[in-house]
Amino acid sequence: MDSGISYQRFPKIKIRSMRDDYMKFELRDTDPSMANALRRIMISEVPTIAIDLVEIEVNSTVLNDEFIAHRLGLIPLVSDRAMEMRFSRDCDACDGDGQCTYCSVEFQLSVRCDEDQTVDVTSADLISSDLMVVPVDVALAAARSEGFDSAENKGIIIVKLRRGQELRLRAIARKGIGKDHAKWSPAATVTYMYEPDIHINEDMMESLTLEEKQDWIESSPTKVFDIDPNTQQVKVYDAEAYTYDDEVIKKAEAMGKPGLVEITAREDSFIFTVESTGAVKASQIVINAIEVLKQKLDAVRLSEDTVEADDQFGELGAHMRGGWSCL
Repeated sequence: MDSGISYQRFPKIKIRSMRDDYMKFELRDTDPSMANALRRIMISEVPTIAIDLVEIEVNSTVLNDEFIAHRLGLIPLVSDRAMEMRFSRDCDACDGDGQCTYCSVEFQLSVRCDEDQTVDVTSADLISSDLMVVPVDVALAAARSEGFDSAENKGIIIVKLRRGQELRLRAIARKGIGKDHAKWSPAATVTYMYEPDIHINEDMMESLTLEEKQDWIESSPTKVFDIDPNTQQVKVYDAEAYTYDDEVIKKAEAMGKPGLVEITAREDSFIFTVESTGAVKASQIVINAIEVLKQKLDAVRLSEDTVEADDQFGELGAHMRGGWSCL
């Protein structure tokens, strides 16, 4: 129990690989409750910006208004300033009409097809009132100095228009979290696994022939073990490829060699993979999640202090009331 408490107080993170849209890191010296809390916060409580209100002026497309509004909401927007924005429900500077820089970003879209060729209405047609809040694919294309001319890079398609069809609308993007709607979740996937601890019984392994060793290695559906070409000894090739399927353990028992390998999960070490939708960089998702977790812990600590103060005040009040009743 003592070691568990120390783990919760001194967790460590070691970054293995990091890109804008992907991050892999180790979380050590803590317990599963902390790992799971961090994962759930990354998925559902790190805020982003997404289209939440759509006012359609003209829609003569094949899709109805609700369908288009739903597709607009799912377009990931660059959300670097989401943490500093206000939630619209908490904003006292506006009445929720979207004309507020503190809690809203306005988009305009107006496309009409006057040709025989089909026109694609894409995320590139959304004109933002804030240059820092634009569709992710538009921001990436601008960063790479690319256009949307090629078939591979033409933006996220919202709807297609034929001659005479038109779509004109106004959209309001707001800050939100994935707990309220999946469109606000910054993460495509967040997973973690217990780091496996693998110990091979070398003496027992040496009693096997080369064919038996190979047969035992191939019983694993993933490449966890391999044979050293020089020493002919079995070695751990990739411990993290182990999926806790127990196939190698069952194979060893079937070969009459129980205890050939011992595999346990380290309950104080976790390997995380984070994939971002692009709204927030993967590394920033982790940082923001830690910040949200700190805020939650501060709120819990404050509530406990308040309850304790109320209890103390209640006891004092009882004494005071008792004193006054004697007069």
